[in-house]
Amino acid sequence: MLTIIDLKISNVGSIIKALEFIGVEYQVIDNPGKFDDVTKIILPGVGSFKAASQALLSSGFYDAIRTKVLVEKVPILGICVGMQLLALEGEEGGTKKGLGFFDAKVKKMDNIVGELVIPHMGWNDVQTNELTVFKNIKNHSCFYFVHSYSMNLRENVNIAVTNYGGDIVAYVNKGHIHGAQFHPEKSQESGLQFLRNFIELC
Repeated sequence: MLTIIDLKISNVGSIIKALEFIGVEYQVIDNPGKFDDVTKIILPGVGSFKAASQALLSSGFYDAIRTKVLVEKVPILGICVGMQLLALEGEEGGTKKGLGFFDAKVKKMDNIVGELVIPHMGWNDVQTNELTVFKNIKNHSCFYFVHSYSMNLRENVNIAVTNYGGDIVAYVNKGHIHGAQFHPEKSQESGLQFLRNFIELC
């Protein structure tokens, strides 16, 4: 079953509403001991990388997720901070470790031009690059973002980008591992289609 992981640091309610709207069965778990009968994982998150990393480790989900994804090959979608947790480490609040699915570090967004508002909050178009998870979504469709840190990749993987003073990784993919820096559950029809595609095609 599609499983939402509740680390007690995320707005699980908005994900639930989106999944119910598109008619998808799901379960929400807050204990890795309940990690049975899982066919796909959604890992949402809001707030700081430090708090999310600490929640992963203290809850026991760190090892449980790594086993599900790396050994059992269960597809995962990380959303916002949930995507950032797929990296090796993040620097917010001091360097903390992530799940290590991507050779990447999550770093403070650069305000190169000196005119950007940080956090990056609101709607931005995404160059989708015809990736599977964007099927039936027009290139440069808009998605909703709220973040001050972004993923800096050190390996060649599938990405979709948005531009905010420079290209930012909006979506990252390697095999059955997916991450969205934007909030699909808050991105209206394009976001709902994105969730449908992850559930049905990935």
